[in-house]
Parts: sequence; structure tokens; C-alpha cells
Amino acid sequence: MSFDPVVRLAGAGRVHGDGPRAARSPLAALLAALRISRRDALRSRGRSALIVAMVGLPVLVITVTLTFAETADITPREGLTAQIGAADLRIWTLGGQRFPARDAGGEISWTEVPSSPAEIVSLLDHGARVIPANDGSVDFRGEDGYDHVAAHELDLRDPLTAGMYRLLRGRLPAAPGEIAVTPGTEERGAPLGTTPAVGPKKTPKRVVGVVEHPHRTRSAEIVGLPGTLLLDGRDGQGTGWLADTSQPITREDIRRLNAAGLGVRAPVVPEGSDGSNDCCWIVSPYDVEQLMAIGLAVVMSVLEVVLLAGPAFAVGLRRRRRELALIAAQGGAPGHLRMIVLADGVVLGGGAALLGLILGVGLGALAALLEAGRLIGGLGPLDIPWHPILTVTLLGAVSGITAAVVPAVQAARQDVAAVLGGRRSQARDRAGRPVLGLVLLVVGAAAAVFAVRFHPVWVLAAAVLAQLGLVALAPALVRIAASLATRLPLPVRLAARDASRHRGRTASAVAAVMTAAAAFTAMAVMTNSNFAVSRDSFQAALPEGIMRISGPDRDDARWTGIKAVAERMFPETPLIEAAEPLDITGTSIELAPLHFSDGGPYAGRSYSGGLPVGGRQLLELVQGRRDPVAAAALDAGKAVAFDPRLVRDGRMRLHVMAFTSEEYEVPDDLTVPAVVAEAADPQYAVGVLPASALHAIGLKTKADTLYIDPAGHLLDREREGKLERELAAAAGGSVDVFVQGGLGQGVLPQLALFLAAASVLVLGGTFAATGLAAADLRPDLATMAAVGAPPGTRRLVVAGQAGFIAGLGALVGALAGIATGIAAIWPVLGQARNVGGPTTPGGLPPFPGRAPTIEIPWLFLVALVVGLPVLAALLAGAFTRTRTTLTRRTG
Repeated sequence: MSFDPVVRLAGAGRVHGDGPRAARSPLAALLAALRISRRDALRSRGRSALIVAMVGLPVLVITVTLTFAETADITPREGLTAQIGAADLRIWTLGGQRFPARDAGGEISWTEVPSSPAEIVSLLDHGARVIPANDGSVDFRGEDGYDHVAAHELDLRDPLTAGMYRLLRGRLPAAPGEIAVTPGTEERGAPLGTTPAVGPKKTPKRVVGVVEHPHRTRSAEIVGLPGTLLLDGRDGQGTGWLADTSQPITREDIRRLNAAGLGVRAPVVPEGSDGSNDCCWIVSPYDVEQLMAIGLAVVMSVLEVVLLAGPAFAVGLRRRRRELALIAAQGGAPGHLRMIVLADGVVLGGGAALLGLILGVGLGALAALLEAGRLIGGLGPLDIPWHPILTVTLLGAVSGITAAVVPAVQAARQDVAAVLGGRRSQARDRAGRPVLGLVLLVVGAAAAVFAVRFHPVWVLAAAVLAQLGLVALAPALVRIAASLATRLPLPVRLAARDASRHRGRTASAVAAVMTAAAAFTAMAVMTNSNFAVSRDSFQAALPEGIMRISGPDRDDARWTGIKAVAERMFPETPLIEAAEPLDITGTSIELAPLHFSDGGPYAGRSYSGGLPVGGRQLLELVQGRRDPVAAAALDAGKAVAFDPRLVRDGRMRLHVMAFTSEEYEVPDDLTVPAVVAEAADPQYAVGVLPASALHAIGLKTKADTLYIDPAGHLLDREREGKLERELAAAAGGSVDVFVQGGLGQGVLPQLALFLAAASVLVLGGTFAATGLAAADLRPDLATMAAVGAPPGTRRLVVAGQAGFIAGLGALVGALAGIATGIAAIWPVLGQARNVGGPTTPGGLPPFPGRAPTIEIPWLFLVALVVGLPVLAALLAGAFTRTRTTLTRRTG
């Protein structure tokens, strides 16, 4: 070992000679400490890689994410070329042939909107060149049927359009019967070389080229020559121009165009203009809750990194204690020893953060170069958000340095003579800050109870305060837990005793496990409770997977076409024709039942279309089984309900759910005769109304609804989209297609993800501390081997260390997480109970007579509190080296 840095460090704090030399001494000490830390980092590559990964990986991931998101986000200035090409500006009408204008006297008059190139040129300079650039949408029928896409009338051969689209295959349109399509339109049934029928007149247009928008890579568009795709644009809808002027565009030019009722897109934006050409968005500032949420995420991230990296720094300190003792023996002050260990945080933590920054920016730039934005359908120039990235890098460096603080304090307190003599250092770990921890825990718990009545983010803020209290209490918790292990088997007692003896290193790992367990348990409780509320309040009017098709209003010819399309798409599935309820005047309405107990609406969130109206076939479909008694009642004009609370004295009360702005008129008494039946799955069936019962109370019905059960061939997204396009083509407009959904897969995928993330953090912190414990236990393990202890016993001791750390941290963290999750979800559940839930039609109060649901994910907790500690113990015991070297113990 070269002691040159050590000698320089030992003398760095002393004053030799003149003032300038003394002033340079602290810097010399720092440089020497950094060199020592760099040398040790290269020598202990495994430990160094662990710390670099803990600190640098979050910085890398966040940097790549921010860079990718900023690059994919197209600002108005970045997207200007795609809108105006090589022209000086783009002009379009704002809608209508006339627009209101106010004169100097305040009088409003209607002015004709310019609609010809000559009028546009007159508003600019007379040397301007103007070409049409019209936007709109168009229907087409291609190989896969009917579709509706964006359409542009633009001569892409003109130099003014350079940059608006890029040609991928084929050539640009050169004749009225030719079009170019984007890849999105090509996938919808109009590939290169085909001749789809375009527009209301179904005019054949040959696809001669495939073009791509420079930023919207997934858009579905058609581009043709001016006057070939859209309807006559003289009504002011979609008419526009690209203009090339001989003089630069000024703000005064844009104001003049705005005053003529024209919208403008140009590099120059007029100051204070209220025209639609202002291409800017007002971004609302963060509210207090958002800032609090961001701050909490930062605090928890830094805390977790510090607690996880702390044991790794402690491992380095344990391996270097002889070197540090030599420095102290040669005159190094305790401050110098602290500086050396803190230099580890600077070298490893700062280096890891800087490495994460460099790699993150590099990967982000590579993603932009490889056009990775195609994955999300957006491309833009490389844009690096330096301010947030540098902030994240600084936080990573601070986390690494903070993680080295506790080992640095321990380094300054070690017994130099004991270490150089080969004995254990007599410096004992302190018992933490139990009083401070208890105060923080009590204050945090009280604040959480108080914050329950407010926003959940305030509950989480109070929980973080309580979590800091638990971190301060970690050494005391380790001592208490070790005292409870006196009746356990010998290997576990030895592990617990060693953990209690070295509370400084054990408490850091326990606190890391505790923090991770608390955070993920709270998220699991909130997620599970949210799902429980949705599950308990879920009440669908149709079985899951049933499709309902509602046709256009009272058009028999179009309704026949819709049924023909449905029969062609589902040749082996019976189509059940049903009715739609109408009010007295013939306006469409939707009907739902009321509880007789409290007069409130029936709890439900899937009432799209209201209660179905039909006959026996529809009843069997909704009920899920054959019921001759219920079918006979339906034939007799009685409604069939599947919940006894909806029927009293043989009557069902109805209320109107109107999802339309039209006025409706219904009788005062909306009660119909009803019977109660049993559904195969009551959660997916409310009731069925017969048309005759509605007629009896003065309502009307219209047979323009189909119910289909495609259970044998469930629709995927592509086939469902094709069905909607075909139905729209047959109806000559939009058709309402509704597929009854369900509760889905539940929360198991989310809980599994939480458990996986918790496992990484729990096992990482446990193994780091177990490695340090194993190093400290070498003399004890050697003594055990000397007195005849088998290798299995020595494995059990190390396994006991891992199980003790993971078990204590997971148990305490889970308890804290349960309390946090319940407190955080309670305000949301209280709002759902007292205010109309977002899924309840009409904003009416949901869950009548039902209290909020708190559901603990017990399976997740068992896996976390029992499974992870057992797994940690098994892995630690399996990978422990049983061969020991007998050493001489002195003192």
C-alpha cells in the first residue's frame, strides 16, 4: 500500500509555514480523501457496482423518460413546418361565409369572409403567391369496408408544401382521380394500388402513394388535389390557403387578416391578439396538492436510496477499518476519517448520478435518432429538458452522499488500538433517537387522523412524517425484537444477538425494508379498497360481453341495412330485436328502477341505455337461464326484476335517465306491474321491461335496438372497429354500439407488480446488511467451527440474520402501510358515499345505505410479511460459504 495520500492527509489539517499553505490544507485533505475513495472503489468493484446501480439507475430511468417525453411532445413552434410547409403563412376561414365585425362606433355589422385567392392576395402584398390547402374529413370504402378519416386537399408537388408530408412509397397524386394515404389509412383498407370509393358520391380514387405526417405517425389521412375530396368549400368550412409573400410577414399583416375573419398560422404571432391564430396553450400552475405529491415522491425516493445504500457504505467501512485505523495512528483526526468515508459518497454517489445523466441523455438522443417516438405515434426534434434532468441528477448525488453520513460518523468513533490489534472495536452503536422518533411518529399519526377530512395527499404527507419517526426508532425496534428472540433456536438467537449488538448497521437495513414495505402496502390497500368499492357498487343491466346496437331514429330502410350487416358479421348468432322507450312526444329516453326503501336510484355504473325493453328472448339473454314463470309474467305485461328491493306490492318504480339536451315529457306516475325473479348472475342483471307495460302508462316504444351475444367469437378491437364502420356505412351516419364490460382481471396484476417492486427493495437491503453481518460474524463462525458446529448451523445463523432484518422491517412496515392506506383512501370513499359518484348516471347519490368499503389485501400481506423474509433467509443460507478459516482471537 502506498501511504503518500495517507501522509498528506494526516498533515493536511496542520499549519506549516505561511498562511497560503494553511489555507490550502483543507483542499489538500479533500483531494487526498477523494483519491483514497477512488482507489477503494476500484478495488471493491462489486460493492461499488451495487451503490452505482442504486443511485444511478433511478437517475438514468428518469432522464431517459423525461428526454423521450419532451422529444415526443411537439410544441407549436416545432410543429409549424408541418402546418405551413415552406410557405410564409397558412390562412383558413373560421367558419361561415359571414362574420360579425365591430366598427369604431361600436356597431356590429356582418362582413363577407374572403373566399378566393384574389381576395387573399389583396389582403397581402400583390406579389404574393397563394395555393389552396383545405382540411376536412371524408368517408371511404376500401378492402376492409367503410371508414371515416381526415382529408386534405393539397398539391404535394408544389414547393410550398415541402415539409408537410414525406413520401414513403409510390408517388404523389398528379391527377384528380389519384390520392395519397398515410400508413394509418393504408391499414384500414386502402393500401397502395387499390381504388377505394371516396366521399359521399363514392367516387373511385386510386392510391398512388403512401405519405407520412412528420409528427403524427399513426394518423389516418387522405391527401388529394384541390377540389377532389371535400365538399364545395365556399361555405367557409375547411377552406384554406398557403401563401408565399415577397415581403416578410408582420404582425400588422396578421391583424389585418384576423380582422377579415381569417385564421392565420405563421412564425410571427401578434402580441395581444385574440384571434384563433395564437398558437399557444395556457398551462395552469401546479396546485398545492400536486406540489405536495411531487415533494412526497422526491422525499420517499431519496429516503429509500439513502437507507438502501447505507448498508453498502457500511460494508466498505468494515472492510477498510484497518486502513482507516492506520490513518488515525499516523495523525489523522476524526474529521479526516469522516471526510474519507464521505468522499466515498461523493465518488460513488456523484459519479453514479453523473453516469446516469450521461447515459440517460445519450439513450434519449439515440431514441430520437432512431425515431422511437413511432411507438407512441409522435415524432419531434431532440429536446432535452435540462432543468428537471439536472435537478434529478443533483438529488441522486445528494442521496449518495447522505447515505455515507452514518458510516462516516461510525468511522470517526472506532477504537484504533482495538482495530490494529485485531480485536473488535469497542465503539458501540448508539440507540438512535428514540425520543425524536416517538415524537415524529405520534405527530405524524395525529396529523394523518386530522388530514382524513381533506385531500389524500395530506394524509400521505403526515404518513411520511410518521415514517421518519419509525426510521429514527429503528435501532430501538431492533433491540426490542432481539430481546424477544431468547426462546428461539440457537442459530436464530445468535443472529438476533449480533443484530442487536450492531444496531447501527442493522437499523439502516431494517429501516429500508420498513419504508419499502410501508409504501407498497399503502398502495396495495388503496388499490384493493378502490376495487372493492367498484366491485360492490357494480351493477350492470346486461351480462358481460353482450352487444347492443341502436340504429338511427325511425328510419326503416337504414334499420334494415343495419340488421343485414349484423347478420353478415355474426352468421351463427341469433339477433334479438328489442325496443327503445320514448316519451309522450316521441323523444328517446332511458329508464332505470328506483329503490322503494329510500327512493334512491338503483346502485349501478353500467346503465348505458337504461333497462332493456323486449320479450322472451331478451329476458332469457339477460336472466342467463330459462324461467317459464318469469317469461309468462313478461308476456302478461309485467316487468321482471332481479332484486326484491325494486318491487313493492307488485309494482316497480321507474325514473328517467336522460343523456340528451332535448326536452322530454313523461306521466307523473312511472310505476309498472312487476315480479321478482332470480338471475344466473345478479350482478349482471337488473330487470327487463315489456313494451306493453310502457304503453299502459302512456309511453311509446320504437323497435330499433339489437342485442347480440357473440360469446362464441368475442370481438377483438380490430373486428369491433370494422363492425362499427360497416354499421355506420349502412346507416349513413353514426350508430351506437355498446358492449357490456365487466370488472376485468381485478387487482391481482397491480398487487403482483407492487410485490415484485417491494421484493427488489426488501431483498436488496437485506442482502447488503447480511453481507456486512457475515463479515462481522467471521470470528464467531470460526469459533463455532472449532467447537464442532456443522456447516448447516453456520448457514442457519446467516439465514437468521437475513430473516431477522427482512421479517422485522416487513412486519413493522406492513402495519404502518395498512394504517396509511386506510387513512389515505378514507377521504375518497367518504366522497363516494356522500356525493354522487362519477359512474352514477345523472350525478345521483350512489350506494344507498351502504358504507365505504375498506378491504385489506391479505394474500399480498402474507407474501410480504412471511414469504419475503423466508425467501431472504433461504437465499442467504444457500449462498453462504461454509468453509471457515480459523483465526486467533485476542483480547
